Amino acid sequence: MADQTKNTAYVDQVVLASDLPQQPPAAAVVKEPPQAETDEESVNQKPVKKALVEEDLSKHRCDYQENVLQSGSFKEESTRVVDLLDNEKKALQQLKQLVQEALNKHEFGGQQPEAPKEDDEKESSKEEAKDEAVIDDEPPKPETVAETNDAPVKEDSINLVETEVIEDKVATAAAGSDTVEDDGAKTVEAIEESIVSVSSSSAQPAAEAEAYVESEDERKGGKVEDKVVPPEEISIWGVPLLADERSDVILLKFLRARDFKVKEAFVMLKNTVLWRKEFGIDELVEQDLGDDLNKVVFMHGFDKEGHPVCYNVFGEFRNKELYQKKFSDIEKRQNFLRWRIQFLEKSIRKLDFRPGGICTIVQVNDLKNSPGTSKWELRQATKQALHLLQDNYPEFVARQVFINVPWWYLAVNKMINPFLTQRTKSKFVFAGPSKSADALFRYITAEQVPVKYGGLSKGSEFATTETVTEITVKPAAKHTVEFPVTEACLVRWEARVIGWGVSYGAEFVPSGENSYAVIIQKARKVATSTEEPVVCDNFKVGEAGKVVLTIHNPSSKKKKLLYRFKSHPTTSH
Repeated sequence: MADQTKNTAYVDQVVLASDLPQQPPAAAVVKEPPQAETDEESVNQKPVKKALVEEDLSKHRCDYQENVLQSGSFKEESTRVVDLLDNEKKALQQLKQLVQEALNKHEFGGQQPEAPKEDDEKESSKEEAKDEAVIDDEPPKPETVAETNDAPVKEDSINLVETEVIEDKVATAAAGSDTVEDDGAKTVEAIEESIVSVSSSSAQPAAEAEAYVESEDERKGGKVEDKVVPPEEISIWGVPLLADERSDVILLKFLRARDFKVKEAFVMLKNTVLWRKEFGIDELVEQDLGDDLNKVVFMHGFDKEGHPVCYNVFGEFRNKELYQKKFSDIEKRQNFLRWRIQFLEKSIRKLDFRPGGICTIVQVNDLKNSPGTSKWELRQATKQALHLLQDNYPEFVARQVFINVPWWYLAVNKMINPFLTQRTKSKFVFAGPSKSADALFRYITAEQVPVKYGGLSKGSEFATTETVTEITVKPAAKHTVEFPVTEACLVRWEARVIGWGVSYGAEFVPSGENSYAVIIQKARKVATSTEEPVVCDNFKVGEAGKVVLTIHNPSSKKKKLLYRFKSHPTTSH
């Protein structure tokens, strides 16, 4: 896209993999001298290199803190034509004109049908060929040509006869050159009469033939009109071009990808349509390519603005069996590419291309345990996919969130940062392992974030529409959460602390003076590496009161508490 590098769509379409460098960043930080080193020199330089790398790492960690707070400032432009600037409206109209002309000429890959030939044209051509054969075999005399009305005569034959008549008259005049002046005048008049006679005779067959054609047209009921070929019909992502207002939204994507340069946007659109036909996109969408990559790339929930969220989990490729199954040879890499394109196509076709609708996706890229540059086959497949995505899927990413980012990736980002436009950089958010959940919660509510990334979205009795409350637990402090109960019911709740390392307890406190509190869960410490990221509990209440959760944070760092609850009325006995 135009908002990537200065000449191509760089990272806006990073849907499949991040932009990993060909070499680790340490090589960029510390340059090796060209000559060979001795063992002693190498040993002496190791502390220096380590210090430089650690210094660079600390700088990138600082940059990361800024990224979490400042990145992701991109604001999507309107897809309503009425909201466009005047120059943008003009560019859109010009692009629509180019598209219409291309559709009329079938320039998007369709074959323009040939107009069928009429039967009388075939008969006429046959008669003409037959007459030409007769003339060639037995040229008629001048008198015969002048009197012939049935068959057309070739222009070359007429000219030849006319020339012979004139030459005969000139020869006769030359023979009688010694006669008187009056005879000479008569001779000249005779020559002129012969020329006029032959010329009128030669034009007569052509005129009669033309009159015959006109009479045939009139007999068939009218004027001769060219056969009208209907415009080509092209659809892209399920939207017919120029058919309705959704087409404007599609065209705006290509214009924005090329900074509203109309000709460049048209070339990109045309190439995309041709590529889709060549790749067989419509057939690909209907194929069954398996589901063994569902943990690698999957759609889950929506962000706060309603964009669907796509998660890309690169750590799954650490699985050797899966890696060999998908990348061990060219054919398998091509199948992986086809699966990824199919997944993207299906996701895009669920978007709303009406003006003002949600027609972009939020990408979350999990770099935890990412193979990085160590997997050549993955790097090749990623590079090929990236080219296809940036050339044929413009402006489909609303935001790129990179989580669990390792230190070396921050170094890489710092190196490529100067080559990115402000538009692209404003879409990026980078977060290390300890800040990943906070980065996601800036754009996605906790009830929409998967449990593995710090949220509460999972297959449970709570729907993603049931709101989650977020509370900060101060360092070395206790925090209580109360769920009021006014009648007999069954109370259910979910709770989690990001990173845990706290104590959790629950009890029911009745409203009656003579009632006693009931311990639901005795206080217990929930470790940081717990296998129970979310506490799910319930309690059947027979009287009015409240359920109280107690969170004790003994650490020196503040913690984020997420919880939600609901109650189902029951019949007390």
